[in-house]
Amino acid sequence: MSTAPTRNPYTLTRWILSEQQKYPKAKGDLSILLNSITLACKIIASAAKGAGIYSLYGLQGDDVQNKSGDMVKKLDVFSNDCMINALSWSGKICMMASEEIEKEIVLDVGPDGGKYVAVFDPLDGSSNIDANVSVGTIFGIYRLESDLKKGEKPSVKRDLLQQGKNLVCSGYSMYGDATLLVLTFGDVVNGFTLDPQIGEFILTHRNIKIPEKGKIYSVNEGNSKSWDPVIQKYVEMCKDPPTGKPKKARYIGSMVADIHRTLLYGG
Repeated sequence: MSTAPTRNPYTLTRWILSEQQKYPKAKGDLSILLNSITLACKIIASAAKGAGIYSLYGLQGDDVQNKSGDMVKKLDVFSNDCMINALSWSGKICMMASEEIEKEIVLDVGPDGGKYVAVFDPLDGSSNIDANVSVGTIFGIYRLESDLKKGEKPSVKRDLLQQGKNLVCSGYSMYGDATLLVLTFGDVVNGFTLDPQIGEFILTHRNIKIPEKGKIYSVNEGNSKSWDPVIQKYVEMCKDPPTGKPKKARYIGSMVADIHRTLLYGG
């Protein structure tokens, strides 16, 4: 039985604004930045669903690799351009780093703009896209440490290569049967599902917490020879525990999809 659309949806935009109200001194810069990322994710989601129609399947070239050594797909390039354009036009980023580009991207936003830096993988798991497997975008936002007003230039070591604990915001968007955006400011994790009818992300997963125990383990066992002995022993224990039932292996090969399943089901 179908249900009528809600008259008062709790959208991502509404959630961002409500979070902003917790900080009286906030000027809305982070809200603008997150809205820009959301737009990029919507565009990438649309392209991923129509990749075959838009001729976005396949490799970008015969021997084109990114810095990680992965073969670059057409949808990699498209997604990378979407993220760079969206972040650039936000006016709140002065430096960014993408997995698809070897060097940092520096933007000239003046001394009063660009309070943040961004890092992202525009299309994680793109090797699976031709097989119609879920892929996703991963992103993180740091506060700029360099003082532009004092004439300091953004620094890769000081601003981009910060520790994870310094993240202001991070998350991922997953493109599959549904498009989801999972987001955190470091306290709680919330999940939003894209409603294609109204074009908005709706809060559907409040305060996601990974279960303490799970029945699944997820790992690429093709790399088992290079694991540390303690990891090898643990995986063997998952398959053949001294008591109880063994865990089930579930490995998609797209980190966003594997992480999302683990967040919901444990493991």
